[in-house]
Amino acid sequence: MPGRHSRRSVLAAISALPLTGALSACSGSGSASTGAGSGETSGTKGRTTVTFWSALRGSQEVVDAFNRTHDHIRVDFEQIPAGGQGGYLKLSNAARAGNAPDIATIEYPQLPGFVIDGVVRDITGAVSDELRAELLPQSLDQTTFDGRVYSVPLDVEPMVLHYRKDLFDRFGLDVPTTWDEFAEVARAVRRTGGDRRITVFPTDGMTLMAALCWQAGAQWFDISRGAWNVSMADAPTRKVAAYWQRLIDEDLVHCNATGSRLYDAQVGNGLILTRLSGAWDAGAQMNAHPEQKGQWRIAPLPQWDPSRPALGMHGGSTFAVTEDSRHPEAAMEFIAWQVSHPDALKARLSSGTSSMYPAATGLVPVGRAAFDRTYYGGQDIYGLFEQEARTIGKGWVWGPRMTATGSIMQDAFARAGAGSGTLLSSMRAAQAGTMPDLKALGLATTQHST
Repeated sequence: MPGRHSRRSVLAAISALPLTGALSACSGSGSASTGAGSGETSGTKGRTTVTFWSALRGSQEVVDAFNRTHDHIRVDFEQIPAGGQGGYLKLSNAARAGNAPDIATIEYPQLPGFVIDGVVRDITGAVSDELRAELLPQSLDQTTFDGRVYSVPLDVEPMVLHYRKDLFDRFGLDVPTTWDEFAEVARAVRRTGGDRRITVFPTDGMTLMAALCWQAGAQWFDISRGAWNVSMADAPTRKVAAYWQRLIDEDLVHCNATGSRLYDAQVGNGLILTRLSGAWDAGAQMNAHPEQKGQWRIAPLPQWDPSRPALGMHGGSTFAVTEDSRHPEAAMEFIAWQVSHPDALKARLSSGTSSMYPAATGLVPVGRAAFDRTYYGGQDIYGLFEQEARTIGKGWVWGPRMTATGSIMQDAFARAGAGSGTLLSSMRAAQAGTMPDLKALGLATTQHST
């Protein structure tokens, strides 16, 4: 497999010092010893051709815009399915066969796993100072391990509170600014009778639970002290789990999957008054429920301590250069253009309504100009996102096998929602189920159970 050390050698390096310069030796800084850097070309008229896989909407439009304006590089694009059993499985299988694309879209939670598996390469030396300066530090933090960069962020998604202003007005409710106030509003909504609740606790919401715990200061995974240290029931997580367990026990929230027809009906019928999610969800709401135009607004997520505002991130994607790439320099040129050039974001947004918050903060005016504010009553939601993104905490680390970890957690959440177990026992089950995967990878591990 071109440019790739064996799986065993990669794991041996990580076991000693996870996600560090030892792993970067798999490709070298920038990894430009092959492909475009050695003068290889492909395609017609001497152009270098690179392949790009993505499940993101608007990617074809971005590729078309790039190909129209660049003569020396051509991007061949393939739309792949989203999810662990779709595009990620396809990417893993292609990497094992030695024919992964030059560029792949990888969400933040899945990136460490692809790094450990040797699928993506160290691009530290290929990320220019200019590009680094354009990116929100919290986004680059999520793609950097021990000072080594493995992908370039496209967007960063601060958690916010989406709320039904018309229903808040009807019931005389104030928008909560703290979690204590949120619980009081939840009780007030419950007293109105009927099936309305303040929100849904998502039984399929591993990333949402992570964002809530991130906000509270949790650190599920830590890669200091030469090992993967796992603590998915630390004090901040216990606080978050106890809070939401209380809301569930008092029947103040619905408890079901958000990726379901039931949830869509709950939103459509006004049975939930708030949605807790990333900035991207504003556009998703507009697409899913155009009939609710003018009824929704967005506010900052409630805080535990308003004097020290903090947030977690919910959603977001990155672009990585694979170890199989024969043209890493050309691949990086396309990635840098895709995440930082106004024409790239304009092309992506031309595919439909989106409220993604770009990691390159200079593109915020492009997103703001393209967004139709009338759905949210004229509110400048990008101004709010800009303010909130600065409070995303740095230092959060995703685990090496978040798809498997999330599956265990969500199965336990579903049981807890049905009255069998609790959210805290779900977190402990997720930790217990995670450890065998880490050990099977040959990683040095510790765990802290509290």
